[in-house]
Amino acid sequence: MKLIRLAAELRVLQADSPLAAHCSCGLGPCPGWTSLTEERWPAAQMQALATLRDPEVHEPTFEERHPQGTRYDSPDAPVAIEFFPYNRCELWRCKACQRQLLRYTEYGGYYVDHRVREFSPTLDILD
Repeated sequence: MKLIRLAAELRVLQADSPLAAHCSCGLGPCPGWTSLTEERWPAAQMQALATLRDPEVHEPTFEERHPQGTRYDSPDAPVAIEFFPYNRCELWRCKACQRQLLRYTEYGGYYVDHRVREFSPTLDILD
């Protein structure tokens, strides 16, 4: 899987991402980070494209970057590769509709929460 380290590299992949389309994958709309159980993740339809997690960074930061005053769950929150949760993400493509999705797993003291967000071509990617 390709490692994405620069915003420019991610923008190239973003340009290849269609606007949301109806898809049989059943994920539904996910403009902001959405919890999604492993059972609902349509693995057979998904193709891994890239990872944003740098393997040389043992524990990526939990600091977020929201220069426009957005929040983690805002549909218009920008993508900031070096910041949470993007620094823990993989980029996937649905083979049925070509929609691209960012995905990471959040680990708490007593839970595991898989989260997904549509990688829309309209999302702002910060340098």
